[in-house]
Amino acid sequence: MITYTDDLRAISEKHLQGGFFAGWPAAPSPEQHLAVLRGSYRAIVAMDESSGQAVGFVTMVSDGVLTAFVPWLEVLPAYQSRGIGSELMRRVLEGCERFYSVDLMCDEPLRPYYARLGMSPLTGMTLRNRAALG
Repeated sequence: MITYTDDLRAISEKHLQGGFFAGWPAAPSPEQHLAVLRGSYRAIVAMDESSGQAVGFVTMVSDGVLTAFVPWLEVLPAYQSRGIGSELMRRVLEGCERFYSVDLMCDEPLRPYYARLGMSPLTGMTLRNRAALG
């Protein structure tokens, strides 16, 4: 059974050992991953109760007034296509109606997925420092 929590006191590095960040040049360490979750404006983690492991998560950063950004939505490959990512997005967006914008950057193949969740295409730019993952 998959459960969802925003109580990050219940999450530790041992819950984050499952192979997130597939395809990245280097994965953040579990310690970095946990620090990102705890440092976010909002973060929600999907847990597989049978294994006790995190199987997905979403983070949001925000000024808390008008704008927010969703930098990470990840679901372990073995758990994809089960609605976990959609449920994580639904939960992180809940209560954000007061914001002027909630932005998210994604690669072109993921646009239809986010469009189904009510998001619109937006042109953006990024600067990535791969050495920070070291």
